Amino acid sequence: MEESSDLIQRRREKLKEIRDLGVNPYPYNYSPTCTASEILQQFADIEVALDKEKSVTIAGRLMTKRDHGKTGFAHLQDCSGRIQIYVRQDTVGTDAYQVYRKLDVGDIIGVAGFVFRTRTGELTVLAKEVELLSKSLRSLPEKWHGLQNKETRYRQRYVDLIVNPDVKEVFIKRTQIVSALREYLNRQNFIEVETPILQPIYGGASARPFVTQYNALDQTFYLRIANELYLKRLIVGGFDRVYEFSRDFRNEGISPNHNPEFTMLELYQAYADYEDMMCLTEELIVHTAETILGSTQISYQGEPISLKPPWLRMTMIESIREQSGIDVESLSNNELRDAAQKARVDLEGHESRGEIVAELFEALVEPYLVQPTFIYDYPIEVSPLAKKKRDNDQFVERFEYFIAGMEMGNAFSELNDPIDQRERFIEQAKKWEAGDEEAFMMDEDYLRALEYGMPPTGGLGFGIDRLTMLLTDQRSIRDVLLFPQMRPED
Repeated sequence: MEESSDLIQRRREKLKEIRDLGVNPYPYNYSPTCTASEILQQFADIEVALDKEKSVTIAGRLMTKRDHGKTGFAHLQDCSGRIQIYVRQDTVGTDAYQVYRKLDVGDIIGVAGFVFRTRTGELTVLAKEVELLSKSLRSLPEKWHGLQNKETRYRQRYVDLIVNPDVKEVFIKRTQIVSALREYLNRQNFIEVETPILQPIYGGASARPFVTQYNALDQTFYLRIANELYLKRLIVGGFDRVYEFSRDFRNEGISPNHNPEFTMLELYQAYADYEDMMCLTEELIVHTAETILGSTQISYQGEPISLKPPWLRMTMIESIREQSGIDVESLSNNELRDAAQKARVDLEGHESRGEIVAELFEALVEPYLVQPTFIYDYPIEVSPLAKKKRDNDQFVERFEYFIAGMEMGNAFSELNDPIDQRERFIEQAKKWEAGDEEAFMMDEDYLRALEYGMPPTGGLGFGIDRLTMLLTDQRSIRDVLLFPQMRPED
């Protein structure tokens, strides 16, 4: 709910009154010596006031304020937590106390003073100096109900972070997740690289791109939907192990599990295949969970999940048969289409056999894969960048892994045959001409790179957003994005 203009006007009046007292309400800097949590830890054992030679200086936002004549208590919140402060007129001086009385909850202040414990047992900073660092012109949400409206929280994440400390913890853990992944890969001799976000030809995934104009080149460019083809160029060039945390953009729908702008980790390892990538996936996720949570036993939305290897492994065909009873291999093309329609799978009528199989899996199996599961051997029609299966060229050596009913990642034995890859691109071009906006574009430079020779390679990509959802127990992808895209406000 938008704050009334009367309340904002009252704060503006206080701002003027403070300026009239000769105080700059927006000074240039301040030098705190410690945080609230450091004070609480360092002085946890004290029972009386400290020697006044040992002072502390902290800075943060006023979250509560209770005035009693010439004294006042308040709680200060910084990046680490909250601590109580005690302000006395006879300690800070009449002029400073006059300014303090005009402060509001939400104002940012600096406090220098001494730590003691009150009669109620709360560690407190007795202020000897108080300085206004930034006057707030808007009120924080009221104490008891806080900021609960989801849409307002997403639009005004800055307020959400102030009043909902658990939200900040989610994003701290997100940073720790990325650090844990990076630490593991660096230890395994992977090299972190950067590839273009603006691409003249988009590829590496089936998705509609965002389109932009590159003025200096007078050319249409695309925000990348994936960085796969650039990373594999680096494998051609002699980097045996590479990875990138990439910001990717897919011009498609928004849902609790999807956001058009998202973060991926993609990695490629020369001389490996998709079975090697399965092992690497288990190791990466286990390392990250143990680093962040201290355990491989987690709970997601009330469902206990064990990340401990080995994870369940099933082919896509096996998973459909086990979950639905449909034996795909025994059905003709028409029978398969009929089975999909009976299962209420949404088909448009032009799908190939492999595409129908993939749609069946997505509708009938994927939502029920709660425990970590590798689904492998995908139809060739939906996997234009993966090598054909060694004993069945209708399928490719590809897997996706699923946890809590979500597709978490994707991996291949990478296709390194330039002739086969060109034929796959040609098939994709036919789909494009038939109106499939998610089909791959022909990338002649990538084919040229393959013609120089790429070693056998395993590739893996997975979303940081969904992994963060899983390890922080968040139901929606918007809860792990600091600034999710929203429709314009009315």
